[in-house]
Amino acid sequence: QAQLVESGGGLVQAGDSLRLSCAASGRIFSTYAVGWFRQAPRLEREFVSAISRSGNTTYYADSVKGRFTISRDNAKNVVWLHMNNLKPEDTAVYYCAVDRKELRTYFSRSIMSRPETYADWGQGTQVTVSS
Repeated sequence: QAQLVESGGGLVQAGDSLRLSCAASGRIFSTYAVGWFRQAPRLEREFVSAISRSGNTTYYADSVKGRFTISRDNAKNVVWLHMNNLKPEDTAVYYCAVDRKELRTYFSRSIMSRPETYADWGQGTQVTVSS
């Protein structure tokens, strides 16, 4: 089981940037894909982005494509979500999660965008964007 700790959230204005971090321990981090999800009040948890274990393949929700960038450093056991040009509709609690399948060989957006693909979740970090 992986332990995940998100950080980097905060209160910003529209157009600002933030970098979220997801620090992992408890597993061989480099053998698992990682995803970011978010959940706004009264809404379902939604997919934001995912990155393969090597970092060579990434996926994004249409709503964040071109503004958010996911990256990872396996030596440091960290995944980042760089968020630029933030909008009020980006306001949510952001969660990182680790794939339940080690050394996944088939990596697709449809699979990685499903919450049930992931086994371990962090506690989340709040991002609030004011207009």
